[in-house]
Amino acid sequence: MGLPTLGVVADLALYGLQGTQTLSFPVPAGLTPAALNATVELPPNVTAGSIAVTQDNRTVSRVDLPPDRAPISIPLEGVEVVDNAVTVLLRSQLLPPAGYCLYDTAIPLRLAGAAVAYTGRELPPDVVADFLPPVLERLTIFVPDTPSRAESDAAVRLTTAVVARYGDQRTDVDVEPLTSDAAEAPSGPFERHIVVREGPTAAVELQGRDGVPALLITGPANELLNQARLLSSNLSQLALASKAVAGPIKSVPQLPGDTTTIRDLGQPGVNATALKPQVTVGLDQTRLGRPVKNVRVHLKGSYTPLPASVGGQIVASVNGQAVDRWPIDAGGAIDRWVDIPDELLQRYTNLGVAVDLSGNTGECGEFQPVTLTIDGATTVETTRADPPVPAGFQSLPQALMPRVLVGVGTGFDDVRRAVTITEGLQRLSALPIDTEVVSVDDALAAQTPAVVIAADGWAGDRPELPVSSAADGELDVDRLDGERTTLRLDPGLRFGSLQTVYDGRTVLVATSNGDAAELDSLLAWLDDSSRRWSRLSGVAVIAPPGGEPVTVAGEAPAADEPAEESTPVATLLLAAGATAAAAIALLGWLVLRRRRRA
Repeated sequence: MGLPTLGVVADLALYGLQGTQTLSFPVPAGLTPAALNATVELPPNVTAGSIAVTQDNRTVSRVDLPPDRAPISIPLEGVEVVDNAVTVLLRSQLLPPAGYCLYDTAIPLRLAGAAVAYTGRELPPDVVADFLPPVLERLTIFVPDTPSRAESDAAVRLTTAVVARYGDQRTDVDVEPLTSDAAEAPSGPFERHIVVREGPTAAVELQGRDGVPALLITGPANELLNQARLLSSNLSQLALASKAVAGPIKSVPQLPGDTTTIRDLGQPGVNATALKPQVTVGLDQTRLGRPVKNVRVHLKGSYTPLPASVGGQIVASVNGQAVDRWPIDAGGAIDRWVDIPDELLQRYTNLGVAVDLSGNTGECGEFQPVTLTIDGATTVETTRADPPVPAGFQSLPQALMPRVLVGVGTGFDDVRRAVTITEGLQRLSALPIDTEVVSVDDALAAQTPAVVIAADGWAGDRPELPVSSAADGELDVDRLDGERTTLRLDPGLRFGSLQTVYDGRTVLVATSNGDAAELDSLLAWLDDSSRRWSRLSGVAVIAPPGGEPVTVAGEAPAADEPAEESTPVATLLLAAGATAAAAIALLGWLVLRRRRRA
């Protein structure tokens, strides 16, 4: 059976004539890695080559590369499994035509759609400590038909804890009513079932003897959350029995301060060797645990000293736009502060550093490639951004961290929606999101960041949304210039929406204008692809019946990004009352940009 994400990535890239890539992947109990399967994508002008797998300086296997776009199977028999995981080194050797300088190419050898094939059969857990396997494709949480506040809270917290634990594996989390027949059935391979139910006695207990048992998390309302926290705490590895009872467990997120290093942000350092090497320093606001501005990076590192006959410069860029440059020197040291403009900040911001050479470097192979290194001690200074930078969906989930209230109603459907939303938000974050389920009124009354679910409609004064709709089909819309305007549609349009609001804190509202099924369709669309949450932009996403979701822009286009239509807004406003078609066009011209299907 295949593991599509390897627990790390689905595509592997190896640069240069002799590329290397360290690969780590989990191994469930009872299974043995058999092969790494992928599709080969060769760089231009490469006609032959090989790829080897080594572990602890021991060659595990070596195979010749097939033609471009052909499948490859690299044997993994004999790899050593340590703590339910394997770490190997992939090493490629490419043979280009004579005179082709491959070490300077920006196009790597790619192993696309990489997946590990296993032999054996997954062993079911017999103690609580082993319930969550190294590989988990799907978790189903069962709660009563009318869950209590404590049961809803435990289900949502389990969702974020499990998604955070498995990270890039993209574990899918579903919630089902406890009356479902599936609650009694054993789970399939790489799947787990958890039953959350209030009861008189607190416990975390394996249930069932056939196949993979379900895990029961139970207890009184004031004890249920502690039991749910056991799975994500360090105590879980000591739960070496089929039943365990957790004492008080606190969830206190550890966040970096205003000054930290890229090593502390999960990047121990980066390096590259090429004729014109370039590296990327990732600045992830979710790792900082808050929205930030005034970002400064103290780059520390080095590059190979160059001969006097070759000149050049170091170029720092953000998402492809140069923000600083300075000439190379004979010492080869990098020690420079680089400011990141606030307008270039995103949820994930890439700071690129490149050595740009000038001069005669001779024929292919005559000039020794340059090694560029940025150390993990590189310092990052930030200031909390209030309001967030950028605004809207790109401020999520960092603007909801470290703790977010989740306002839901009393029924099962709102818990299901809450699980879908928090699952999507957690997938965007490198750190766990601390959630607490409360009533809608309590979430709106607090000053803490919140996710509020009002599936059947939204009262326009609590707070005002970017797009709202009355029963007669009139839309009240935020325009690009910050003013509000109205738009009457005939016939009226029912839609579901996710909308972001900042009123001293960030609130994400999941609602509709009277049709909860349209909100459910939007959430199902987002949940259908792991990339759709990360691609959301603007301040709101609207899902009309049977149509593609569209986004509402929160700010005017930049000067170098002209709007699609040059018609003056005033002219469009005059035309808006003529027909429904003109009204819909106005809405598109003012604020809506249709999203491409992911």
